[in-house]
Amino acid sequence: MSELSPRYNFQETESKWLKVWKAGHVSHAVVHPERTPFTVVIPPPNITGILHMGHALNNTLQDILVRYQRMRGFEALWMPGTDHAGIATQNVVEKDLAKEGKRRQDVGREEFLKKLWAWKQEYGNTIIHQLEKLGSSCDWDRARFTMDEEYSDAVKEVFIRLYNKNLIYQGQYIINWCPRCQTALSDEEAEHKEKNGKLYFIRYPFKNAPQKGLVVATTRPETMLGDTAVAVNPKDERYAALIGQTLVLPLIGREITIIADDFVDPAFGTGAVKVTPAHDPNDFGMGKRHHLEFVNILHPDGKLNDRAGKYSGLDRFAGRRAVVADLEAQNVLVKIEEHKHAVGHCYRCDTVVEPYLSKQWFVKMAPLARPALEAVKSGEIHFYPDHWEKVYTNWMENIRDWCISRQIWWGHRIPVWYDEQGNAFVGRNEAEAQAQAKAKHGRTTALKQDEDVLDTWFSSWLWPFATLGWPKDNPDLKYFYPTQALFTASEIIFFWVARMIMAGYEFMGQRPFSDVFIHGTVRDAKGRKMSKSLGNAIDPLEIIQEYGADALRFSLIINCGQDIFISKEKFEIGRNFANKIWNAARLVFMNSSATLSAGDYEELDTTHLDLPSRWILQRFAETLDKVGKAIESYRFSEAEVLVQEFFWGSFCDWYLELIKPKLDQPQVQRCALYILKNSLKMMHPFMPFVTEEIYSRMDPKEQCLSLAAWPKPVRVDGDSQAHIPLLIEVIVAIRNVRSLRKIRPQEMIKGRIVAGNAQQHAQLTLVYDDIKRLAKFSELGIEAPQNNLPAADAVVQSIQIFIPS
Repeated sequence: MSELSPRYNFQETESKWLKVWKAGHVSHAVVHPERTPFTVVIPPPNITGILHMGHALNNTLQDILVRYQRMRGFEALWMPGTDHAGIATQNVVEKDLAKEGKRRQDVGREEFLKKLWAWKQEYGNTIIHQLEKLGSSCDWDRARFTMDEEYSDAVKEVFIRLYNKNLIYQGQYIINWCPRCQTALSDEEAEHKEKNGKLYFIRYPFKNAPQKGLVVATTRPETMLGDTAVAVNPKDERYAALIGQTLVLPLIGREITIIADDFVDPAFGTGAVKVTPAHDPNDFGMGKRHHLEFVNILHPDGKLNDRAGKYSGLDRFAGRRAVVADLEAQNVLVKIEEHKHAVGHCYRCDTVVEPYLSKQWFVKMAPLARPALEAVKSGEIHFYPDHWEKVYTNWMENIRDWCISRQIWWGHRIPVWYDEQGNAFVGRNEAEAQAQAKAKHGRTTALKQDEDVLDTWFSSWLWPFATLGWPKDNPDLKYFYPTQALFTASEIIFFWVARMIMAGYEFMGQRPFSDVFIHGTVRDAKGRKMSKSLGNAIDPLEIIQEYGADALRFSLIINCGQDIFISKEKFEIGRNFANKIWNAARLVFMNSSATLSAGDYEELDTTHLDLPSRWILQRFAETLDKVGKAIESYRFSEAEVLVQEFFWGSFCDWYLELIKPKLDQPQVQRCALYILKNSLKMMHPFMPFVTEEIYSRMDPKEQCLSLAAWPKPVRVDGDSQAHIPLLIEVIVAIRNVRSLRKIRPQEMIKGRIVAGNAQQHAQLTLVYDDIKRLAKFSELGIEAPQNNLPAADAVVQSIQIFIPS
């Protein structure tokens, strides 16, 4: 045992224990037949990521639970890793190329991928190192990457299995297209935002009566260049006689027909809608039903193509302005109205997406969704808070097929090869595809692999089992799967959580996890979401540097409700608590050095303990029980409040004050050390660094506090539970009177306390010395119950307190 320094040096402590934990592989989990596994998989951060407050919150929550379960004796595995983040990572490297005046097409696929891997090698683990600084007790020996060789094999295996079950198909469909990234996006990746736009009313002239026409309304007038019909509702009496007549498309001159379709909403606009099958998902359906022509007017980069006539080469928005001007010039633009509507944006670059007709690969989701939906409805999988179950259920019941192909180069290349006739062969490698082609043609033939890669989420939906070696049958997979808890934000319930549940049942035959904890959003003090654009983001690494990782962790969680409202000043909460723990430990160490060195405080003989010691033991037992229940119910903020109230309030403010005159007594020293040591264990999941450092000075048998067992409480008789709380109430009341009268803290006063009944009189008599000392009485009388008393200065229960002026 060595003395604690007068001031807590969090930087020195954190640096020291990060090295010790890593060198000792303290968080490494192995197959241990005699222990029950407890597995959590980290939501893999993107390799482009830099630690932000959302990461700090999410990973602190996970770490609390994992450390707690590890101390409870479970073989706790927290699986770390990173995601290759297809679009995001490619964008970063493309921007670097652009500085040289080059595009990826200029250097070619092979060379561009070399640059991507080099970038990943240099910067890809930045966020992992940052998570380590937070104190995350992941099994870093097992860290995975969604494009490492073994993981890539799992991705191919999943594609092949789904393809062979006819759950993956290829087809021409309307998809969300990002002109900036030049790739397809899933519905979930096209984030819809409310925008103030315009509704344009355009008159389409009749072929046989050009002076007359049918007025349609649209928010995207440039897409009229691809119109192949105008549709009305067959039940709309206004237009019944017009169905089948021919219109002439303004600006282009193409003849189009008025068709009837139940999809048309008679209440929208004029009740007549332009039909652009190649540029609207609803129009796509009408185009299929009515066998219309599909006219694509856009290049992949968002510029108008040759099918747009004289507008060819214009950017889509410049084209919109030109079209509107020409419509006005031809006197067919009837009016323009202000119109608020939801517009899809690329989730990566925020570009407005285009509904775009394209040949893509899709997964049929309805068959996969059925068992995943039933798992939540039956209670096999729980969401915390439970209102997220309704959100999940609603999405799953209305699920649409998933577009999984992306027109980028960074990612898992689609394992499909084509012969010269366009026949597709699916295999784990070209040799497998070639074998299929040979079986079809009877000879070896030239094959070309599909140029597209798979959606990033197509690899991350396998995370709970692919990280454990699936599809290989191995001990780790059998032991650590299924996992127990998943921590994530609400934004990726559909991107990731729902798909992982589907994949778990499809490929493992069981749930991937039992609990899903959806945490809130980190906001500033004004309630705004933290972002660089608002300038209100707080860098967690700066907080760690200034206040310490324990302070960051504790302050985030204690403020954690549905959302987390945080300002830089609030991190003083955690810093102050860390200092309080240090100072309390120092006080106990200084007053019990012989007992501490002897180490004879591990087991307590409660028979001859004093009243305050019996009380603190019982308070600790009660708190420990509540803390465990709170953690297991995902009520982390409540758990921290309980920990802080016990240690700072009960232990420091009251117990240590009550025992000060007795700290020379060995049995009191043993109790103080016992409570301190076990409190460090209880606080460790929340504040791992300061607790580990103090614990290491107590000469414990365990190598690290991180590997110590969760405390087992000692319970004592209930007498102390009545006496000490009454003592505290009385002293608090007296201190309030002193404060109101502005009596100096060290000034001695006189007083009398009159009990309300015989039991109170006995209790007060028992703690007479403590009241007199802590309330700073020079003279104090404890009196039996009596009548006709003057007005008391303070009342506690039925006890009356009198303090002469």
